[in-house]
Amino acid sequence: MNKVKLHTGTIDDMGRRFVDAWKRAATGEAVDETHLTFLDFETMLATLSPKRLELLRHARRGGPLSIKAIAEGLGRDYKNIHSDVQALLIAGLLRKKGGRIVAPWDEVSASLELT
Repeated sequence: MNKVKLHTGTIDDMGRRFVDAWKRAATGEAVDETHLTFLDFETMLATLSPKRLELLRHARRGGPLSIKAIAEGLGRDYKNIHSDVQALLIAGLLRKKGGRIVAPWDEVSASLELT
């Protein structure tokens, strides 16, 4: 199962996760994890709006799709879908495969530290 973990935090937090994974890999542990970090909770929420979450689910179910096919499948305007796809590509939640859009994640989990 492909999982991605979303976090809020700083560049230092990202660095600590990288170093931790590096050290675990150096001891022979198999490290196969993906983390995406947003600098603040507001940005995470804006990126994961209800419409974009619907788009992620649709892309996951539909396999590699064109932006046009996503727009048609969701009954939404092409221009708005294009903007949402670009935002999700930049965030790392969507990927391009052969010129089409894929959602490679089976599971997206988010955590928010309050300290």
